[in-house]
Amino acid sequence: MGLDPMLEKIPLEQKNTEKKIIKFYVEILNAIVSEDVYPAIVKPNIAFYEQYGFDGFRALEAVIALYQAKNIPVLLDAKRGDIGKTSAAYAKALFEFWNADAVTIAPYMGSDSVKPFIDYCKAGRGVYILVRTSNPGAADIQNLDVKGTPLYMKTAHRVIEWSEGDCVGAVVGATSMKELTDISEFFVDSRREVPLLIPGVGAQGGSAHDVVKVLKETKNPLLLHRINSSAGINYAYERYGSDDYAGSAVKAIKELNEEINLKI
Repeated sequence: MGLDPMLEKIPLEQKNTEKKIIKFYVEILNAIVSEDVYPAIVKPNIAFYEQYGFDGFRALEAVIALYQAKNIPVLLDAKRGDIGKTSAAYAKALFEFWNADAVTIAPYMGSDSVKPFIDYCKAGRGVYILVRTSNPGAADIQNLDVKGTPLYMKTAHRVIEWSEGDCVGAVVGATSMKELTDISEFFVDSRREVPLLIPGVGAQGGSAHDVVKVLKETKNPLLLHRINSSAGINYAYERYGSDDYAGSAVKAIKELNEEINLKI
């Protein structure tokens, strides 16, 4: 479940930005706990907090701590990546200051830009590397032909090269089934367990049912992966025509679980 605050969509009269965001996600968390319907992980996108300045940062700090206190891991969607020393600073901020359990990173500056993040695997943290994203413009760069191979497949090869154990995963969107199929088949054939973060379900138009179909067809174990919906859960009350935004979010989680139909 993504945790991406948009003040104009949060149906609370609270004027203080920090308190408004915290209250929104606390009430959703309380409904999750009350109904015993848990997401496998929550994924705050740091940009949605940064846009509100220090109020947003304080809200993010509180939201991370509150969800982790209920044993829900936090994947901080930051998409960082820079030269070595800068990446090291980013990694320290994300893992030590924000205390994220996992993060997303951009690989396009190469091995020295991803290594500082992967080094935190030794401390039990996780890293998801952008391979084929869910946005409409992803094909502009990620599908470029490189000697007969799409760039996203070249990146998938690097994920295997850089991975340590099963703590390094790949971000692969739910909006492009061919690309998801190619990448899933490659990772399965590599005989390495590479966790996928699969965004784009719900508001972006991706289908969890289609994602599960691809994973099953490529014999990729469902328990390894995380299928993400953000706005589709956060603001489900709009779709249901309900005033109960917290209850609506839990209902949306239930529906997504049913669509995935994962039997444990």
